[in-house]
This record gives sequence, structure tokens and C-alpha cells, in this order.
Amino acid sequence: MSMAGCFWDRTAGVYDLTQRISPAAEAAVRRAAGLIPAGASVLDCAAGTGAFSLAAAERAGLVLCTDLSQPMLDRAAAKAQRQGARNIRFARRDLTALPERDGGWQVVIAANVLHLLPEPERAVAALWRATAPGGLLLLPTYLQGEASPLFRGILALWRLLGFRPCRRFTRESYAAFLCSCGLSAQVERIPGCLPVGFAAANKSEWSE
Repeated sequence: MSMAGCFWDRTAGVYDLTQRISPAAEAAVRRAAGLIPAGASVLDCAAGTGAFSLAAAERAGLVLCTDLSQPMLDRAAAKAQRQGARNIRFARRDLTALPERDGGWQVVIAANVLHLLPEPERAVAALWRATAPGGLLLLPTYLQGEASPLFRGILALWRLLGFRPCRRFTRESYAAFLCSCGLSAQVERIPGCLPVGFAAANKSEWSE
């Protein structure tokens, strides 16, 4: 288990609380949920405790909620059981090495994770391969480069616990990163003390 993995295992119990600090996080969940076609198959990668999975399940036919941290998945499964969501399955997955067949999912979500990865372009490529032709890839990502002074202090405390982000995106640098991956996507800035850059791309927009 990597140090990063240990960090997410240790903090699974308080993860939901930290997400409520920034209204942008909850707004991104609502925005993503509104884009899920009725009856769609949805793959949620690096799902944490399942906020996006649970929201997607309200419209989707099937949601596969995945994360590298088993404690995170355990909390997601408990939340799904409490809410009576029966169309969600759970699996431990590395989003850079997905075992699912290419093009197998109508909607793929990877929220608030790309800034944590040393090679996020590998993740984007894997997520795109999993997206079905004509499908939708949703990549909401925290814009740590635009965090408020208060939230920068909170992030400093998290670093003492082992939090190690690899990138500090702004809306502009995030859009440039996606473009460098060959992905044509507008990045909408969802404001808050820790803003979110909400990127959505239809598979037909991919430039090989």
C-alpha cells in the first residue's frame, strides 16, 4: 500500500465532512447528476465515498462505483444501502489500469482526482478508452491554484496528515492540460472557497 493509499484509508471516516466545507463540491455533484441520461451505464472512478455515484444512480440504469481505497468504498456502500440505491455495484480499481472493456460505459466520471496523480494524462487516456462512442466523460477537478486563503490553510493541515497533491490547477491551466491530452472540453468554473473546474466532453469531440 502506498503512502497516498494509506492517507485515503485513514481519512475515509471524515472525508464527507471535508467535502461539505466547499459548496463547489456539492454543486459539481448536482451538475454531473443533471447530465446523466436516463438508464445510462455509469462508471465512477476514484469515487471516494460515492457522492457522484449516488447522485448518478437517481437516473442511471447501472452505476459501478470504484476507488483504490477499500475503506472509502465501504463507506460508499453503506450510504447506498441507507438510501436504498440498488443499481450501484462496488469494485476496487486503479483508474489508470481499468480492466473493463474499452468503450463499455455510456458515462464515465472521475471527479476531484486528476490533481492528485503524478501522471494524470495516463488517467485521462484510460478513462477515455472506457467511454462508449457517443458517450460522456465528466472530469470535475478542484482548482487548488484558485483556493481562498482560508482553504489554503486547511490544505496545509491536510498535508501534515500526508495529503500530497501533484498539481495546483487554475481554470486556465486545467483547460490547457486537457487540451494537451487531446481532449476538447470547455472548463466551467464553479465558484467557492475551493473552486471546481467542471469539464465535460462527448466522445465525438475527441481528437486523435
